Amino acid sequence: MLDRAQNPSFAKLLQQFFVDHLGQQKAVSRHTIAAYRDTFQLLLQFAQVAIRKAPTDLTMGDMNAALILGFLDHLEKVRGNSVRSRNARLASIRAFLKYAAHHDFGALATIEQVLAIPMKRHDKPLVGFLSKGEIDAILNAPDPATWTGQRDRAMLMLMYNTGARVSEVAVLRLDDLVLGPSSVVHLKGKGRKQRSVPLWLQTAATLRKWVDQIDQRDGSSPLFPSATGKPLTRSSIARRLELAVGKAAVAHPELSKRTVSPHIIRHSTAMHLLQSGVDISVIALWLGHESPTTTHVYLSADMVMKEEALLRLQPADVGRARYKAPDNLLAFLKSL
Repeated sequence: MLDRAQNPSFAKLLQQFFVDHLGQQKAVSRHTIAAYRDTFQLLLQFAQVAIRKAPTDLTMGDMNAALILGFLDHLEKVRGNSVRSRNARLASIRAFLKYAAHHDFGALATIEQVLAIPMKRHDKPLVGFLSKGEIDAILNAPDPATWTGQRDRAMLMLMYNTGARVSEVAVLRLDDLVLGPSSVVHLKGKGRKQRSVPLWLQTAATLRKWVDQIDQRDGSSPLFPSATGKPLTRSSIARRLELAVGKAAVAHPELSKRTVSPHIIRHSTAMHLLQSGVDISVIALWLGHESPTTTHVYLSADMVMKEEALLRLQPADVGRARYKAPDNLLAFLKSL
């Protein structure tokens, strides 16, 4: 049996997990590290209250199923997190414990109990998306007579054209945009995967006018800077979209009843490509999905395509003979 002194402490294991495993061995993105970081900040704060131990005093034995189940329950009932968020936090904890299992054999029993905690099932809502008219109204909402209006219009047009994630738009640089006979933008997606998406002529023309308004001497400069010259953050991009939606709601009042996020724009791009007859595998490449299976969710969301398929399908030729109940059933009903 291994001497307890040979087993690294919980604090050391957690530091090694972030620095060595995530940062060097797996070389994950800073967004992934931030997601794991937030999980463990919440978990350690919960443990301070639940078992009255400072983070530096925690042991692997403290990371038992009772503590983790209590933490997951706390996320849902106290913090109001969704089941999806709860499952994402559990996935982060599982990743750490699988790493720890290779370095602290004495904690294997505790780790196995936590790894046995299942992901919670939850309803998966249909994908929400906007109509072409609603999208057009949003794209035309920013004032082209102002600097911020030109920026917002160019940014929103690029988002709809490419179906880019808001995180991908936030890190765009001037060098990522290629304007020419065949204009494209190079996006850096999840898992550091890069993809190039072609731009429509109208999008390219709008971006060309926008680029003329900013300093082009440094190709590493942000494509969509704030007034201070720094890149727009994901939250500020969402805010600019919110302002555009507010203006567009004047002509489309139904928009005022909806929450339109950058991801809804991405969904709308996918749905409009699908409705235009673009193959689902091409849409997967367009959106940067690792597998076309992820893109199949859009097939189930499009009622127009379902109705068209129903019209093409001939109904079964079933007779309409009237049902006659057996005598014993009629007798039963009469006896009631």
